[in-house]
Amino acid sequence: MKRFITAISSLAALMLLFIPHTAAQTTDYTFRECLGSSMPYPDVSSTTQTPDSLRPIMINHVGRHGARYMSSGKAADNVRKALKNAVRLRTITPRGRRMLRLTEQIIERTAGRWGVLDTLGKAEQMGIGMRMYSDFPSLMRNGRINAISSYVPRCIMSMYEMTHQIARLDDKVEIHTSSGRQNNPLLRFFSDNRELEELFATDNFRLALNEASDSMVPRTVLRKMLGSGYPYNEIHDQAALTMDIYSCLAATAAMELRCDISQYVTREEFNAMWSFKNYSQHLVHSASAISAAPAKAARALLDDIITTTDRLIEGDSTVAPVQLRFGHAETLMPLLALMRIPGCYLDSDNPDEVSRQWLDFRIVPMAANFRIIVFRGPKDVIYIRADLNEQPINLIEDDPRIYLPWDEAKAYLLLRSM
Repeated sequence: MKRFITAISSLAALMLLFIPHTAAQTTDYTFRECLGSSMPYPDVSSTTQTPDSLRPIMINHVGRHGARYMSSGKAADNVRKALKNAVRLRTITPRGRRMLRLTEQIIERTAGRWGVLDTLGKAEQMGIGMRMYSDFPSLMRNGRINAISSYVPRCIMSMYEMTHQIARLDDKVEIHTSSGRQNNPLLRFFSDNRELEELFATDNFRLALNEASDSMVPRTVLRKMLGSGYPYNEIHDQAALTMDIYSCLAATAAMELRCDISQYVTREEFNAMWSFKNYSQHLVHSASAISAAPAKAARALLDDIITTTDRLIEGDSTVAPVQLRFGHAETLMPLLALMRIPGCYLDSDNPDEVSRQWLDFRIVPMAANFRIIVFRGPKDVIYIRADLNEQPINLIEDDPRIYLPWDEAKAYLLLRSM
């Protein structure tokens, strides 16, 4: 009997290797939504009309760079290496051969252009600039713009594409631009940050990510590509390789590479892969039950938004009425969490809750942006409206007002920046 029980236990353990590991509750988002933060900027069919009683006097904008080629060749190289090994071992499946062809297309198309803003990314920034000019002509015509960007080339090019488009619409606009590492405290506060490095090294943080990887990343993806006879024990980290496949598939839309993702993974598998990527972004770049440190790292940026708004309202002529900042998804996620923007803040480390309540494809698609628009109303009362991806949002949770007196909004934002 003891031998029988041991045999059954061994068989059960072996079977677990072939059971897809997914979150306890699977999601059912579309393939496009599961592109996550690699999803191109959503179509903006209409923007909100401002009430006649309010006159815009300032736009305070923080944006992410537009669509780009894959930022690094590491994921594609890892996938190609494993697939070519499967070819050599004659274990590769038809699905694996399709993935190999796609990976080689990605590498060929992106050669020498890793991380570069592509044609779609340029169009995204130009479109945002055109709509900004159309919606707020009194601020743009003969206006003044101050624009800064991260030192990363795709951010610099995003800044120039938007400001160039505005200049084409009005050659009398005065535009000052700045890029470089001097802007790191505002736009790249997440890099070389000792507090964050210490957080990521803690046992709690690493355990949360490891457990999520074990339970969420589907094991079926590799086997359907590399084949049943592949020596999986030789793969150092199967979950990491699976997520490299996700990175390649998710990158195709942003680089305008035609790809039917259903030819490579099932919708359930892509949801599971996205869920883990989304969860890791929430832990690393937002506020969670483990730590609020990633969000608090954005304090200097929030302070800059508050200060420049205040100075312009008080009549400081050195502050341009249009303030544009061009950074990264890692710039916006912490900022939005710090302000506790509804849908962008979740004090949880539960994977199921995160996959339903904190969605990177809604928060930071390519060219994502947050802005505070300042208005002068009747009796010189100053109001603001907060927009996320050009759509009005409730700045304060459970407060349905879209237009808020600046004094109230400022008090709330100061509380968040403490």
